This record gives sequence, C-alpha cells and structure tokens, in this order.
Amino acid sequence: MSRFERFAAIDWSGAKGRRHKGIAIAICDAGAAAPRLVERDRPWSRGEVLEWLLAAADEAPTLFGFDFSYAPPLHERGAYLPGEAAVPEDARSFWAYVDALCDDEDLGAASFLEQHHRAHFYFGAADGTKADFLHHRLCEHAFNAMGGGKASTLYDAIGASQVAKASYAGMRLLHRLDGNVPVWPFDPLPAAGSLVVEIYTRVFIRLGGLPGGKVRALAPLNQALATLGSRPFTASGPPNDHETDVLIAAAGLRAIADRPSYWQPAGLTPEIARTEGWTFGVP
Repeated sequence: MSRFERFAAIDWSGAKGRRHKGIAIAICDAGAAAPRLVERDRPWSRGEVLEWLLAAADEAPTLFGFDFSYAPPLHERGAYLPGEAAVPEDARSFWAYVDALCDDEDLGAASFLEQHHRAHFYFGAADGTKADFLHHRLCEHAFNAMGGGKASTLYDAIGASQVAKASYAGMRLLHRLDGNVPVWPFDPLPAAGSLVVEIYTRVFIRLGGLPGGKVRALAPLNQALATLGSRPFTASGPPNDHETDVLIAAAGLRAIADRPSYWQPAGLTPEIARTEGWTFGVP
C-alpha cells in the first residue's frame, strides 16, 4: 500500500448548521515532509469536504481518514437499532437508510437521533441508565483491550464531542461516495487509486508516543510527528486541538500505510467488514 502518494486526515463534525469550526483537514505527501493544513478563508461545510475529497481523489492516489465511526455496533446486540424492523443490517444499506431519512442541512443527521429513532439514544438522565446505551463495535473492544482507553459509542448523544451526530452525518457522506471512492473494509483494497478509511485520532497520538489526550501546543505536536517519521510543523501561533489531531493523524497514516498487519487485523472477518467495519490503525 506504499503506492499512495498523499495522506489526508479529516476531523469531522455533526453540529447543526452549515459551517463548522470543528472541521479541520491536514494532508502530507509520501516521504518525510511535514503535514500541512488545508487552509480556508472560512469554516468548512460538510458538503465542501465531500467536494474537496472527490477532487483530491482524482488528483493523486490518496489515503483519506475520517475521524468518525462508519457504522453502529451490530454483533453485540444483533441489530443496529433493535426492535426496528425496517432498519437494514449491512453498513452500505444503512448509510443509504440514514441519508434517505434525513433532510438536515449540509449532510447533517441530528434528526435521525432526535426524531426518527429517539428511543435508541441517550440524551440525559431522563432516558434512564446511561450504561444501558453504551454499546460498542468489535474494533472498539479491540482498541480497549490494547489499552487504548474508553471508546465513544454511537448511542451517546450528549457531551462536547457529539460523536453520535458526527458519525451519522458521516454516513451520509459515505453513501454519496459510493461508486466514486472505495471505503475500506466495506470495499476490498483497490489495486490503484484513492481510498477512504476510518480513523481514531487518539490511535495516532498514542503511536506518536504521547499519552492520548488532546494536543494543544507546538512542542508535543512536533514530538509526535518526529516519532512518526515526519519533519516538524511550523506555525505562527499555537495550533488548536482539531488541527493537531489531523496533523498527527495524516503523518500517522503515512507511517503505517505500508504495514500489512493494519490491513489484516485479527478480528476483521468478512462479516465484520460488511456490517461494522474497522478503525484503521487498530491491529
């Protein structure tokens, strides 16, 4: 997989509205050059990210990583949304289901959680015991087993990170990539061209030798980049944590993309690849 010429990491957002300060993109070329931010004169919209990706995928073979979960857990409970007869049971069909159900602005999916399937999501104490909503995919259990820490769940809809809304919004984007850019492991590894994978930025922060928390200063950012075989990033001021997440992740993708063990994790079966997917970087 060293055939990739570029490596891009995207910090995603499920926030309501059209432009999102939480979205950041970094890209680096093959070799050891420092990753760079894809600069904008205004915050990204999710639709603009989709347009940028499609254009960038045609320019050069690029490995893209999005920091959201590509499917809900299925094997832990036997269904994505137990008790809902019309809900598909494979990831690609589920992406289409989410996209068809949501008419939220800018590929948003808040209505999926708040209106269409409200009973499955935890918004606060009024919903009951939070532990009853904390379901995870097999790749998240694998990450936890290697000491990765507590992974988020796609059924917890509270908190600053809003991983649930971000992931369902991301599934709308994945549905619109169908036939344009393959998505691993739902699609097999292509012999050529670009590819999209799921990433968890904490994985690459840990691979960079840091504890795994947020990075908000240039010194630890460049410490991680050096560990990942990258030249240092230069900036006029301290980067924010969205920027450091993607800068480290882009360099991390480059560092591990040619290692077969990451493309063949022990727990990834054809059935898991079809239904839950896998986080690239979790062996």
